[in-house]
Amino acid sequence: MVTGGGRGIGRAIALGLAGEGATAVVSSRTQEQLDAVVAEIEGTGCQGLAVVADASDEDDARSPVRAAMAEFGRVDILVNNVGGSSGGNHDPFSGDAEAFMGTLRLNLISAFWTTQEALSPMREQRHGRIINIGSGASKRAAASVGYTAAKHGLVGLTKQLAMATAPYGITVNCLCPGWTNTSLVDFERLAAAKGISAAQAKADAHADSAQRRVLEPEELAPMAVLLASEAGGGITGQVVSVDGGYRL
Repeated sequence: MVTGGGRGIGRAIALGLAGEGATAVVSSRTQEQLDAVVAEIEGTGCQGLAVVADASDEDDARSPVRAAMAEFGRVDILVNNVGGSSGGNHDPFSGDAEAFMGTLRLNLISAFWTTQEALSPMREQRHGRIINIGSGASKRAAASVGYTAAKHGLVGLTKQLAMATAPYGITVNCLCPGWTNTSLVDFERLAAAKGISAAQAKADAHADSAQRRVLEPEELAPMAVLLASEAGGGITGQVVSVDGGYRL
């Protein structure tokens, strides 16, 4: 089960898991994107299921897990990939509280809702893999106050859940990308916010990493596959970065 699976990192991870034989349930707010990903999943010879859901709504956030249980009878792997900004004014001095709270809901609270729905079947089968998708902002002051607070919170959620669920054969880890080539990385928008050119904004992003580049979403998939696999069974409570050496 991959939330935010209609594009970008979520799509890449869903396809990476399907490439290893997993049935993949993907959710997002956009049916057309999900249908395209399911077609790609089925092209690997695996089953796919699309669930339209708004992760910032509690019932919607839980619905993909319920759909997976109804269709396939189990959930072995949960990837909490939904994230981004809720919009609004995020300035800590003049911003509105709803912008902060909305970003927390989208990036942190939604992951708790989805995870809580998956934990009962995972505990019953005494096996499960939960992968939370963090950010460079999970470790550093790297974005808006709300986003950085949420992504730091995701690390705490990961570690405490790992402790609570280990007796039931469940692992919980946080996989952190840095600059990654997705639709959320809009250099024109970033440039406008900073009053610089798009070329300079892109150059600044490259300078943030040891490898001086922006990664592709597909580069996150192999680590997600490892964390989801039997071979990754000894890895839990960890914050693992695949980011080209982001701000070392």
